[in-house]
Amino acid sequence: MAPQNTPTPRPLALITGASSGIGYELAKIFAKNGYDLFVTSGSEKINTVLEDFRSLGVQVMSAEVDLAEPEGADKLWREVAAADRNLDVAVINAGVGVGGRFDSETDLEEEINIVDLNCRSTVILAKYVVKHMRQRGAGKILFTASIAGTMPTPLEAVYGASKAFVLSFSNALHYELKDTGITVTALMPGATDTNFFHRAHMDDTKVGSEGKYENKPEDVAQQGYDALMSGDEKVVAVSVKTKIQGRMAPITPDPALAAMHEKMASKKTA
Repeated sequence: MAPQNTPTPRPLALITGASSGIGYELAKIFAKNGYDLFVTSGSEKINTVLEDFRSLGVQVMSAEVDLAEPEGADKLWREVAAADRNLDVAVINAGVGVGGRFDSETDLEEEINIVDLNCRSTVILAKYVVKHMRQRGAGKILFTASIAGTMPTPLEAVYGASKAFVLSFSNALHYELKDTGITVTALMPGATDTNFFHRAHMDDTKVGSEGKYENKPEDVAQQGYDALMSGDEKVVAVSVKTKIQGRMAPITPDPALAAMHEKMASKKTA
């Protein structure tokens, strides 16, 4: 009797912050391209979107984990490891921000939460992912950074600094891992039409009420996916304005960049 062919398992993509926004759109794109998914979010909303992904014909695993918690990234990785699957792609996307003057308007607890989620958990999860991928000599990692990481960001001081960290971290890993079979890409969106600005208390700012409509999350996600598949170091997404900002940031004096950002992040006056 001729041996039966064993179906080749689909590749697996881990996506954090997948319940909404750019992460949700990335999950759909990966599913449409034949990836099984392991999706996670810090809220129970992740459980309401699973059928959106399963309807695309792939296996979907999930975990509700707050990555800002001290043990959050470790807990998530234990659940990923328990799936006993090779991880082909990791999209480290979860992140938050907060708007306002650092000296008088923002809350320290919220800002420490930014550092814990955007920076601390990113490093911990990346450590697990890289070690896992190094054992196989293959894999792709996408970090969601931001165009904000290329400039001073008054009225979003801690958020901008956290994204500068993610961008620098991603670029360094891209270089370190260039001969290992692992590619690392930084996705750098501008203001995007997601719930980010509402959560950051920035609905009444120019960027939160007008600027975010320059970029649609599905377009940002597609450019991030394409850059990841190409092995690019980074991609600035997606509008012409955002791409111009990306080109101009390295050659524009910091005070000028800071003034432009402050204007966009300031609350509107009556």
